[in-house]
Amino acid sequence: MKNLSVNEWKEAAAKDEQAVIIDVRSPGECMEGIVEGAIQMNIMDSAAFIQGLDSLDKSKNYYVYCRSGNRSGQACMLMETKGLNAINMAGGMMAWPYETVMP
Repeated sequence: MKNLSVNEWKEAAAKDEQAVIIDVRSPGECMEGIVEGAIQMNIMDSAAFIQGLDSLDKSKNYYVYCRSGNRSGQACMLMETKGLNAINMAGGMMAWPYETVMP
């Protein structure tokens, strides 16, 4: 699993034609704003999260974030056990200085 700073993560995702952005926070947290284009997959709903992982395309690169970087780190490790390429945003939304959009 790669851990990238917020700036590195944003730049890498923007340049990556295979990028898919995933927000693993709860629906309530997402109401504070999400990264534009992010797919919401609540890691706290573990059954739905794992089912969602099974439907992801293994040829894509997944840029994952949460509030602080802890849950997204766990998500990335789980994703890698399923053969997915996952990149964690270190610091999460607490470190995100850019604009967000409403889900």
